[in-house]
Amino acid sequence: MIFEVWAPRATVVEVEVQGTRHPMRPGQQGWWSADVPAAGHGDRYGFVLDGDGPYPDPRSRRQPEGVFGPSAVYDHARFTWSDHEWTGRDLRGSVIYELHVGTFTTEGTFEAAVEKLDHLVELGVDLVELMPVAPVPGGRNWGYDGVDLYAVNETYGGPDGLKSFVDACHRAGIGVILDVVYNHLGPSGNFLHPFGPYFGGFAGSYWGEAVNLDGPGSDQVRRYFIDNALQWLRDYHADGLRLDAVHALHDSRARHLLAELSAEVDALACSVGRPLSLIAESDLNDPRMVRSLEAGGMGMTAQWDDDVHHALHAAVSGESHGYYADFADISALAKVLTGGVFHDGTHSSFRGRAHGLPYTGIAGYRLVCCLQNHDQIGNRPRGDRLPVTALKLGAGLLLTSPFTPMLFMGEEWGARTPFLFFSDHVEPGLRAGEAARRQREFEGFGHDWDAPDPSEEETFLRSKLDWSELKDEEHWSLLCWYRDLVALRKALPELSDPRLDRIRVEADPLGKWLVMWRSSLCVTVNFCPDSVTLPLPDGVVLLASDDPVSAGQDGLRVPGQTMVIYRPVI
Repeated sequence: MIFEVWAPRATVVEVEVQGTRHPMRPGQQGWWSADVPAAGHGDRYGFVLDGDGPYPDPRSRRQPEGVFGPSAVYDHARFTWSDHEWTGRDLRGSVIYELHVGTFTTEGTFEAAVEKLDHLVELGVDLVELMPVAPVPGGRNWGYDGVDLYAVNETYGGPDGLKSFVDACHRAGIGVILDVVYNHLGPSGNFLHPFGPYFGGFAGSYWGEAVNLDGPGSDQVRRYFIDNALQWLRDYHADGLRLDAVHALHDSRARHLLAELSAEVDALACSVGRPLSLIAESDLNDPRMVRSLEAGGMGMTAQWDDDVHHALHAAVSGESHGYYADFADISALAKVLTGGVFHDGTHSSFRGRAHGLPYTGIAGYRLVCCLQNHDQIGNRPRGDRLPVTALKLGAGLLLTSPFTPMLFMGEEWGARTPFLFFSDHVEPGLRAGEAARRQREFEGFGHDWDAPDPSEEETFLRSKLDWSELKDEEHWSLLCWYRDLVALRKALPELSDPRLDRIRVEADPLGKWLVMWRSSLCVTVNFCPDSVTLPLPDGVVLLASDDPVSAGQDGLRVPGQTMVIYRPVI
């Protein structure tokens, strides 16, 4: 077997396999290699640099003993796939479901998650988005403290477990998106520094040191991340990647990393014969993110759209603190439903400056929008979710919008379990300071920060979904509402039409109601607790409502906090 590693600063490099060291030969551009014929699948190994180590392989495919243990040889060809007929899942017209493997089930494994796929099929989900699955320190983590980016968390089931999950999803007709983190690595168990200039030498964010994408030696660093992305799509049969916090990627080169990655993924999609999606998490409100490479954009298939979330959340919850301040008026919701973003060059009070550009000509499906996600729940001190009534109204608008809707695990039945921030750092200093770091990160967000200790196991256990809630009538009723909305979206072409210029919205100046026209379909939402009567054509065909409505001579009478979808009779 050939072992290879990039270590441009080292003068002597050895690979230690099963306790025996073997010298490595220097090659071009700082690469070293060694042929160890006796090495095979499962053998433990590490690299020794100028006598220091052994360190885990920066491109380790498996870390069976965790982030501080040796790497293990892993042969992708040993896994038998059954998804040979799988042709992929296009993002257009799809509904995404985000989940965290460790809290989606009691067991917190890929195997256990497979047992819940029937639930997702009945819900109508097209794509499952997994929060990061890279190895992390300790036994529990959101995943954004990942290291050994080519490996898979053993707690969840390791590389074979992930492949089995993807294979099962494909058999069920569901695609899989992996959340990957390229803007930083975790602060614990990160052994990249001895190997080469992987980092820029400055703090990129609250989460860690910025990676070196444009300094000396950055050619191979960029290749490290691009090859990682291609691995998930090729060797794990993933259908797309969600790229975490791309606004934190510091890249001043003429061709941005995202554009380079987009070109590589497009080439791979042609090779494997199925669509492959790249979804960027970006708070820049920059339409270039989703414009094609030919048009001078980054070539991302889609991006997360916080403005739609903020407008929906403010409308159904009444909250107006922190970054919700600019979205408190119902006119903000009307604007995002027709323009995709609210801040399109307008002043952002939260940032204290003008922000964003118009998304003119951008199709709605390129904006992934949600009512809840891991950040918008977990970044609240108590990890609290929206109540059932707010979910009914918010989901009604989200799932009839022109965007790509994304649901967060448990949302569909109004889960009462929180989704808290949790971690399990082994270093005493990191463990003790995690709670204070989180509090500093969210200063100015308008919260009284009273959060449970992220390091306590109970914080993690409280975040696990309680599937027994589905036995309760209120939760089951909400689930049926979500199923009906997803089914209606797929049955009526007007509801999945991504053309923003085809949408008309009328909003009550007092913020009580909103009417959105999707071609000949009308979506009406009454946000206030009292009934409202709206003008109505001569006759209507009611398509969906979460509460009985009545049509009379005066108009359509919509009960308090109710949504209705109807088609006028012509």
